[in-house]
Amino acid sequence: MSIETIVGILAGVIVLLFLSSFRIAQEYQRALVFRLGRYEATRGPGIYWVIPLLEKKSLVDIRTITVDIKPQEAITKDNVTVRVDAVLYYKIIDPEKAIISVARYKIATYQAALTTLRNIIGQNVLDDILKSRDRINNNLKEIIDEVTDPWGIDVERVEIKAVEIPADLQRAMAREAEALREKRARIIKSEGEKEAAEKLTQAAKEIAKNPAALELRRMQMINEVGVEQNTTTIILMPSDFVTLANGLTKYLGKKSSKA
Repeated sequence: MSIETIVGILAGVIVLLFLSSFRIAQEYQRALVFRLGRYEATRGPGIYWVIPLLEKKSLVDIRTITVDIKPQEAITKDNVTVRVDAVLYYKIIDPEKAIISVARYKIATYQAALTTLRNIIGQNVLDDILKSRDRINNNLKEIIDEVTDPWGIDVERVEIKAVEIPADLQRAMAREAEALREKRARIIKSEGEKEAAEKLTQAAKEIAKNPAALELRRMQMINEVGVEQNTTTIILMPSDFVTLANGLTKYLGKKSSKA
C-alpha cells in the first residue's frame, strides 16, 4: 500500500471524525460538555461541536417534568391511617448543578417529594388534610423546593390528588354530615314557625282592634272552605248574633216560667 493511499485513508478518517463530532441540541435541551472528565461548558440550543475522543456531552431536558407520586400510607396527627397520592411539577433551571451536584436528579427529586409528603401528613389532623389542601400543597412545595434548590431544580407545584380513608371512618363521617344537615333543617323549621307565630300574633292584635276586620276574616275562611269542595261546611256566626240569641233564649225562658 502506497504512502498516498495511507494518507488518503487517514484524511478520510479525520474528516469523518470531524463531521461526526457535530451535535444538535433542541430548543428544550442543554448539553453539558466534559473535557477529559472536567466540566467545560453548557451548550445549546442549536448546533455545537465536541472534540473527538477528548470531550463528552450530557443532554438535559429543561422543560417542566410531571411526576406521579404513587399512593402512600401515612398516619395523621390524630392517628388516622390514610392513603395519599400526589403529583409533582418541577423543572431544571441550572443544568450544571443538576448533573454535577446530585446523582440521578430524577430519583433524588422523587424521593425528596415522597418523604416530605409523609412528613406533612403526619403533622396535620385528618380534617385539615381534607379541608385545607391549598395550604398543605404550598407547604409541600416550599419544603421540597428547599431540598432541591442546591441541585438546580425549581419545584413549580405539588398537588394532592386523592385522600383515601378507612371505610368505617367514611361511614362515621357520612352519619355526622347527615346529623348536621338534620340539625340545620330543624333550626330553619323552628325559625320559620317562630316567625309565623309572631306574624299571627301581630295579625290577631290588629284584627281585635277592628271588629269589621274579624267578620271579614270569617267570611274569607268560609270562602276558602268552599273552594276545597268539602262535603261539610262550617259557618261561623258573628259574636253579636250569638249574644243576642242567648239573651232571647233567657227572656223566653223567664216568660214561660211565669205563665
